[in-house]
Amino acid sequence: MAKTSSVEKNERRRRLVAAKAGKRKALKSVIMNKELPIEERFRAQLKLAAMPRNSAKIRIRNRCEVTGRPRAYYRKLRMSRIALRELGSLGVVPGLVKSSW
Repeated sequence: MAKTSSVEKNERRRRLVAAKAGKRKALKSVIMNKELPIEERFRAQLKLAAMPRNSAKIRIRNRCEVTGRPRAYYRKLRMSRIALRELGSLGVVPGLVKSSW
């Protein structure tokens, strides 16, 4: 099981990203618009830089839903390989048969 503080920090980041997504998208569209004057684009760049860093989507870490483990993460199943193996052994994951010989 991962540290609770790490999992909670990641959840705070997810909430902040969701809250600030619209504003970030609007500022980025102003920055990327080549038809606007350079001063306006620069002001938008400064506003974007002043926003909290944790409001960027790239700061979110994929973590296992079951254990919180950050590594060996399967995106499709949203869990780590270890949790997948345990749940597969218990027969909880449909279509997954763990072989052992």
